[in-house]
Amino acid sequence: MMGLGYIGLPTAALIAKSGSRVHGVDVNPEVVETINQGKIHIVEPSLDQEVSSAVRKGLLKADVKPVSADAYLIVVPTPFKGKNEPDISFVEAATQAIIPLLKKGDLYIIESTSPIGTTDKMRDLIYDHRPELRDQLFIAYCPERVLPGNVMYELVHNDRVIGGIDERSTKKASEFYSKYVKGALHQTNARTAEMCKLVENSSRDVQIAFANELSLICDKANVDVWELIALANKHPRVNILSPGCGVGGHCIAVDPYFIVSDYPLESKIIGAAREINNYKSFWCAEKIQSAKLQFQLDTGRKPKVAIMGLAFKPDIDDLRESPAKYIAQKVLQNSNNEEIYIVEPNIESHHVFKLTDMKEAIEKADIVVYLVKHKEFVEKPSPEDKVILDFAGVTTAFK
Repeated sequence: MMGLGYIGLPTAALIAKSGSRVHGVDVNPEVVETINQGKIHIVEPSLDQEVSSAVRKGLLKADVKPVSADAYLIVVPTPFKGKNEPDISFVEAATQAIIPLLKKGDLYIIESTSPIGTTDKMRDLIYDHRPELRDQLFIAYCPERVLPGNVMYELVHNDRVIGGIDERSTKKASEFYSKYVKGALHQTNARTAEMCKLVENSSRDVQIAFANELSLICDKANVDVWELIALANKHPRVNILSPGCGVGGHCIAVDPYFIVSDYPLESKIIGAAREINNYKSFWCAEKIQSAKLQFQLDTGRKPKVAIMGLAFKPDIDDLRESPAKYIAQKVLQNSNNEEIYIVEPNIESHHVFKLTDMKEAIEKADIVVYLVKHKEFVEKPSPEDKVILDFAGVTTAFK
């Protein structure tokens, strides 16, 4: 298992639970040490129990280097660089690391979200270094499609799309996943499987962009966007999503760029959705700045501000590409010696932000800004004597 992050570690634990021996590889020695102690470095329900059990039984071991195996799963990050160009260097590095270990009949699978054609590129890379293995390996692509906070269940029960570089590779990869997955296994080719992952997240991004654009329009039109969406969704064929402070996470906020980068002339809607969702974060930061200035004009003193939430979605600890994190940074940058309290109940500390207890932050703040709909925020009644900026629907009565 090349990569022991938010997908790699749960997948490793799932495979080990079935009785297979898993050698997990991560470039971070601290992650390796944590896992070998039977502990976890991320927050995911029930994952700690599965990892502890697998390590205790000797079925899961972590290391900084790979070892010879029968199946190799590439589950590493694929960020973007420059002008939103996809970066597959981690996939390539992980592949390079296992090339010397490969042998006839081995199975190589990429799970990392990748630009179309990545699996073919890695096939060529492998065979360039090991020409004697040409047509002797099984090479496929199978993207993850799980929801953070429910990963251990969805890894087992969600359908999977599996695409090999040839029919024999597709079948071999399907046989592998059939041992661990109860959902249906849909067979296709590698390029279609790669595109499928990108399209799934791009579709979601477009739908969220529609909701976020509505929120901008409603703000100018003096219409409650939450009530509007609740009423519109009473229509039997309408299902508008909820707006937020932007879009984050390593999938939805990133994957559309993989399509836009390769097909800029054809991906107008996808590209526009990205611009809208990015702009929403900027807009929220500007609204906070305006509220601060208005408070100072009204009271003659600088406001104290509570920023509620840093994660990219409710009830998780994942801050990757989080719009809330971007907004918090903008608020701090624009701070003119105001007191800023940042609350994120799902993490204990952060290397950049000084975190404050939720109760303390709300009590001290003049302006309370909800960026993420964490259950802790929803369960606590909104203070009536504060200026409330709710970009996440925490305080709305409309469902």
